[in-house]
Amino acid sequence: MSFLNLNGKIVADDKPVLMASNRSYRYGDGLFETMKVKNAKIELSALHFQRLFSSLKLLNYTIPSLFSMEKLENEIISLCQKNGCDRSARVRLSVFRGNGGIYDENKSLQYIIECWPLSKTLDQLNENGLVIDIYSEARKSVDKFSTIKSANFLPYSIAAMYAKENQLNDCLVLNTNGNIADSTIANLFLVTSEGIKTPGLSEGCINGVMRRYLVEKCIEAGLAISESVISIEDVENAEEVFLTNAIYGIRWVKQFRNSNFRNEKTIEIYNKFVRTFHT
Repeated sequence: MSFLNLNGKIVADDKPVLMASNRSYRYGDGLFETMKVKNAKIELSALHFQRLFSSLKLLNYTIPSLFSMEKLENEIISLCQKNGCDRSARVRLSVFRGNGGIYDENKSLQYIIECWPLSKTLDQLNENGLVIDIYSEARKSVDKFSTIKSANFLPYSIAAMYAKENQLNDCLVLNTNGNIADSTIANLFLVTSEGIKTPGLSEGCINGVMRRYLVEKCIEAGLAISESVISIEDVENAEEVFLTNAIYGIRWVKQFRNSNFRNEKTIEIYNKFVRTFHT
């Protein structure tokens, strides 16, 4: 039997825990963090919790005094230990604003922590490059909520289904201006003759923790990196392409449509900034 944490209480994960009036279920009024636990520690924990509490503030959540980074860290590691996966685990922390209708007063913060064991292969850079394309049937809005890992995940969910149906490893999602925002589960980086590029937060991409970490590390190392507008043509003409998220770290993209990519710089960046997590 496996377990989850509901508002600080451990319950079996095969039992119902949400009401039909849950606001995250009804309206997408919630957000989540996906984290990687390695050897009973959360990787990049400070960046995860900084993003979480910034997002809650932006969404005007009332945050209880006991809902702290220290409390959540302890509960996450304890749950992983109870489920026997504290050596390597994927964790999802979901936060939502109570139950009821849009104008109801019951808007107290609630949360669920879930965890699952991870394969050791995720601690390595993928040898077989990804094959990706564009999902063009949905356009992501560009506003102050676009960067949040919202419970309203429909464009990404449909794009992921499209990728699977078309035997792709992932799909890039466009913003309302027709430029690249990100992929279904990751941020996009290009290696070009001018340096490393990634869509800026103003382009509607998720404010990824691994994205932020890599941007900061590249700047510290004196590498040319920019957050900018990236078009479909920019991806086609790139020298290398890779995707990032908190679980996989970096994944090398081998092919986008008719364009094929090398991975020398991707390997260098992985070895310098990501591999150190796993050694």
